[in-house]
Amino acid sequence: MAAKKILLVDDETDMVDIVKLRLEANGYEVITAYDGQEALDKAKTESPDLIILDLMLPKIDGYKVCRLLKFDQKYKSIPIIMFTARVQDEDKKMGEEVGADAYITKPFEPQVLLSKIKELLG
Repeated sequence: MAAKKILLVDDETDMVDIVKLRLEANGYEVITAYDGQEALDKAKTESPDLIILDLMLPKIDGYKVCRLLKFDQKYKSIPIIMFTARVQDEDKKMGEEVGADAYITKPFEPQVLLSKIKELLG
């Protein structure tokens, strides 16, 4: 069976490296993006099975990236996990409003992230 492809979007390279290693160790193929525009481009060209999306990104923030994908018929079925240091209730509410499938806060528990990915990928 082909590995599930995950688009990992974060502007902190250390975070990307840590999460990417963890995901690859669990058998996922990982593509990375470091800003909102790159995230949108790769979501459209790479057809990921799931997107892990930071909120505070250069160029286009994570909320807008999520909204643009979720309101596009072609991409709306891709599960999106908001992955952020923002823990306020209104941030989570905003995540729900733009269509995020899950909301995980940093610092994160690797097992929580992995089980959420498994759950969303079925």
